[in-house]
Amino acid sequence: MHAKTIAIIGAGLAGLSTGCYAQMNGYSTHIFEHHSKAGGVAAAWRRDGYLIDGGIHFLMGHKPGTVTYQLYEELGIVQCNHFPDMTIYGRFIDEASGKTIDLTFDLDRLEKDLKGIAPVDSKVIENMISDIRRMERADLVGMMSTEKPPELMGLLDKLRMFWRMRRVLRFFRGRYSKPMKDNPLGAQDPLLRRVLENLFLPEVPLWFVLMIMALVANRQMGLLEGGCPDFVEPIERKYRSLGGELTYGAKVEKIVVENGKAVGVRFADGTEHRADIVVSAADGYSTIFEMLGGEFVDDRIKERYQSWKLIKPIIIVSFGVSRTFPCEPPFSSIMVKDPLRIGNDNIPGFGVRIFNYSTKFAPAGKTVVQVLVESSWDYWNNLRSDRARYEAEKKRIAAEMLRRLEKYYPGISSRVEVEDVATPYTLWRYTLNHKGAYMSWLPAADKILETIPRTLPGLSNFYMAGQWTTPGGSVPTSLFSGRQLIEVLCNQDGKKFAVPK
Repeated sequence: MHAKTIAIIGAGLAGLSTGCYAQMNGYSTHIFEHHSKAGGVAAAWRRDGYLIDGGIHFLMGHKPGTVTYQLYEELGIVQCNHFPDMTIYGRFIDEASGKTIDLTFDLDRLEKDLKGIAPVDSKVIENMISDIRRMERADLVGMMSTEKPPELMGLLDKLRMFWRMRRVLRFFRGRYSKPMKDNPLGAQDPLLRRVLENLFLPEVPLWFVLMIMALVANRQMGLLEGGCPDFVEPIERKYRSLGGELTYGAKVEKIVVENGKAVGVRFADGTEHRADIVVSAADGYSTIFEMLGGEFVDDRIKERYQSWKLIKPIIIVSFGVSRTFPCEPPFSSIMVKDPLRIGNDNIPGFGVRIFNYSTKFAPAGKTVVQVLVESSWDYWNNLRSDRARYEAEKKRIAAEMLRRLEKYYPGISSRVEVEDVATPYTLWRYTLNHKGAYMSWLPAADKILETIPRTLPGLSNFYMAGQWTTPGGSVPTSLFSGRQLIEVLCNQDGKKFAVPK
């Protein structure tokens, strides 16, 4: 009996993970990727000796002893990487008040510093720090990502999960489930409210922010010393070593369906590849409404793609600078006094990444400084029809961001050797992610724990994996989605899911 064949669309993290675990369990897989390299959103590129990393900002659960670390180990990632701990989640700078605060892993110092900028909220701060300490001991990322797939969980599995989470279940209800933009902590000080609201995204629930800070405090948030290439390439090598096939420059235009079954994929040149099973680890909208023509949907799927909000796309402005920044944190969030104007949007702030924690991003004595700015998909998608205006706007924004950086890093303009601007359209061109959403659905308080089916109604032998099956996405959930999918397939085929040692 021949091994079942699987055609996988997309060589992002979810596609590579699906391929690895499928090969481990006796399936024969072939991944088709429209781009010229793997990684998807976990992307990086080189410019005149500088490594411009536009993908993973930080990594959760990178230390031994967690199920997330075990996942990285199974995929060959930890064996090839070093992950410096994030001792500071970020620096928050408020231009209006002139105040700055470092969001450090040291909770005693963090409590003292927060009270220093907002003494009126001392009790609120004490309660928040106390909640973070309670969360420190829980492997929340693992608990939410690595339980059996929902399809395979019985009553006993659910009871075990609740038992393991018994100390933190309180954080998933009441005020903890409310979005940060609604001030669930009840802070009175305007600056503290802005800091808390922008610790991640204003729409995420309070429990998510507490979890992020608990991971930082517990040294379970790390940086990628070699950037996305050092993270993605080991998974690709693992996949190939397991016997998997991968073809680049292969854009899937249609998923071939016969008698309600997915039987293969068709490419832009009209050729087809047949398989027993088709897995799309690609963009959700393109998969459902273009590759499958919108034929296999129900009202819930239609509503999801019509009304759920997407992560707002970003502009990535990178500068290769001939100087070092030894005392700066890797990430800062700057709330500006004068909003940025891009298209019809007034943008209240921007993020700054300084790649000063590794020698792999720039030549000796030099640094990559990167600015992240939210922007509108429609603006850039419409602008691209006029190439001259598109390029002129990129140059204008780069000059504007450099002007604003001068306030914090005097003289930086004269030290710029490389300038690179990636727009939301750039991200779409390389990943085909719907409307340039780098992390799919917005992880809003009322959506972040939603379970999205990995199958479509009326279509058999077809599955989805990746960010479009997990609101908000993330590195762990994308990788786990591939692992769980193969667990489901093994169960259906009467096979015991296994990971070779």
